[in-house]
Amino acid sequence: MAEPLPVCYLNGTYLPLDEARISPLDRGFLYADGAYELVPVYAGRPFRFDPHCARLERSLRELRMEDPVGRDGWREIFATLIARNGGGDQYVYCQVTRGAERGRNHAPLPRVPRTVFAFCAPLPVTPPEVLARGIACITAADTRWARCDIKSVALLANVLLRQLALDAGASEAILLRDGELTEASASAVHVLIDGELRTPPVSQRLLPGTTRTVAEELAARVGLPYRAARINESELRGAAEIWLSAATRELVPVTTLDGQPVGSGAPGEAWRRLYNEFQRYKQELAGRPW
Repeated sequence: MAEPLPVCYLNGTYLPLDEARISPLDRGFLYADGAYELVPVYAGRPFRFDPHCARLERSLRELRMEDPVGRDGWREIFATLIARNGGGDQYVYCQVTRGAERGRNHAPLPRVPRTVFAFCAPLPVTPPEVLARGIACITAADTRWARCDIKSVALLANVLLRQLALDAGASEAILLRDGELTEASASAVHVLIDGELRTPPVSQRLLPGTTRTVAEELAARVGLPYRAARINESELRGAAEIWLSAATRELVPVTTLDGQPVGSGAPGEAWRRLYNEFQRYKQELAGRPW
């Protein structure tokens, strides 16, 4: 990831990122008591802004917090940050924590002002050689907490799982729990089985991915059958194609899993169709109100 862009937002103020400060008693710092979103921006336009905001609102509700900004407030913050950071392709990261209290208490949940933070960074670009050859992944036991449907800032397990992949010379860890696929450490997983695109059903075991939803919607446009279905380890390993989707990755083909080729060992034709349709969809949205 590239270094962040210079202007951030913190509790009602736009300021240089290097000058932003929070209290050491902030519950986001002490307890990881908060939620976040990351929204890709193409040519100065946030991609799927409303679904991202809806997911943030849901995450906060599950953490027993209100959204202190609101949809219109986030729209203004995003527009200002994107403009002050030069527009173009970037991403916006926004985070809400429960706030700072005088002390350290597990309960009751304190009634204190929320901490609201957002910053921008250049949007990563998947290198052409990665699109041409795909990426290597490993499988790992899903050791994360039981509420993966909340986009919480408590990401230590995800960090350790991603490091496990890097230690093995892979790009990502694809996770298994009770013998079934959940997702990857920072991506949704799509599997092509018998000509049908499948992703695990939405549950508390995985995050309802916004880019995953785009892929599911676009599958119909390219004539690719899709359904949400439980996927066991054997089905995963025998899949004709495997893809990852994420806000900063779009759709990336997995061509090696635990050192073994996925399908032919090259990016598949179904992935290519959907990837190309994703690029067309981004062009369709360009210039539209968001």
